[in-house]
Amino acid sequence: MIAELLLIVSVAFAATMLGGVFALRFRDRLHLILGFSAGAVVAVALFDLLPEALSSGASYGPGTISLFLAAGFLAYLILDRLILIHPHDHGDGHNHGEISARGIAGALTLSTHSVFDGIAIGIGFQASPSVGLVIAAAVIAHDFSDGINTVSFIVRGGGSWQRALPWLLADAVAPVLGALSTLLFRIPEPDIGPVLAVFAGSFLYLGASDLIPESHHQHPRAATTLMTLLGAAVIFVAVRASGL
Repeated sequence: MIAELLLIVSVAFAATMLGGVFALRFRDRLHLILGFSAGAVVAVALFDLLPEALSSGASYGPGTISLFLAAGFLAYLILDRLILIHPHDHGDGHNHGEISARGIAGALTLSTHSVFDGIAIGIGFQASPSVGLVIAAAVIAHDFSDGINTVSFIVRGGGSWQRALPWLLADAVAPVLGALSTLLFRIPEPDIGPVLAVFAGSFLYLGASDLIPESHHQHPRAATTLMTLLGAAVIFVAVRASGL
C-alpha cells in the first residue's frame, strides 16, 4: 500500500507543479487564468468538497454540514474584511514584489486544503485500494487547477512571479505530506465531513469575492466569463469521470 500511495501522491505533486508552470508561462493573459481559476475554485467547492462532506459526514446530517459550510464562508469573510485589511488596488497587480496578506492567505488556504486532499487519499487507502484510487482520481483532477490558483493568488496579491514559486512548491508538497501522515494515525471518516465543509465555504468566498471580480476588471467580460465557465466545466467533468 505504501508504494501505491507514494506513486499517487507523486502524480498529484506533478499535476500541481504543471498547473503552476502553466500560469507562469501564460502570465500575459493573467485575466483569463484568473477567470479559469475562479470557475475551478467554485466548482471544487460545489462539485467535489461539498458532496464529499455530505457523504463523509452523513452522521452529522445535512443541516449541520451546512452550518460548517457557512462557518467556512463567514470566517473567511471576517478574516478578509477585518484582519487582512488593505486597499484593493486595480493597477498592474504588483506592489514592488511584496505579497499582500490576502494573497498569502489564499495560497495558505489552498495548501492547507491540499494537505487534507492527501489525508483523504491516505484514509481511502486505509479503507481499501479501490476507495483510495477513486479519491486520488478526484484529487489529481483538480490539482492542476490548484497550481494555477496558487500562483494566481500570489501574483494578484502583489508578489512577483519568482516569489510565487516557493508557494507553488509548498502547495505541490502539501498532499504528499498529508498522505504520508496517515501512515501514523487513523481518522474516523465521519469527522472528515465537517472539515471538508469548512474548506468548501472558504473556497466559495475566495472565488466569488476575489477571483471573479478581478478577472473581469478592465478586461473583455465575454472572454473571462467563458474561461470561468470552462474552469467550472473542467472540474465538473473531472469529478464525474472519477466516479465521485
